[in-house]
Amino acid sequence: MAPHRIRRNLQTRQVILDSSALLMLFEFSLNLDSELTRLLGVYDVVIPLPIIDELKTLSQRGDGRKSRMAHAALQLAQTFAHIAIAGKGDDALMAYAQTHACIIITNDKALRKRLKEIPRQVIFLRNKKTLVIE
Repeated sequence: MAPHRIRRNLQTRQVILDSSALLMLFEFSLNLDSELTRLLGVYDVVIPLPIIDELKTLSQRGDGRKSRMAHAALQLAQTFAHIAIAGKGDDALMAYAQTHACIIITNDKALRKRLKEIPRQVIFLRNKKTLVIE
């Protein structure tokens, strides 16, 4: 059995979603709760305020599919706890991840590569249907 499955119910883990993770939930109709429970057991999802700002900007960019998904992602993000972190976008997530024990959910390949250098655990979408942790 994988080590993360053996330890999964021992502690609550902080999970941070970036904008690509929130958008993928609507693009691929993923059930975030069941996928995270399968991977981690107990967890707390938090959304950084810079990600909320990014989603607001995306949702106001016209009437396309991406802006509708960004609007839906923004509504979903309002249901989670928010954390104030300095900076914008990926740089803000990197700075936070360097000083806090957390897991980042992202589909951004460049961010995933940067997070591996810290090192920090990353969850991403595989085959458009399941989340995996690395």
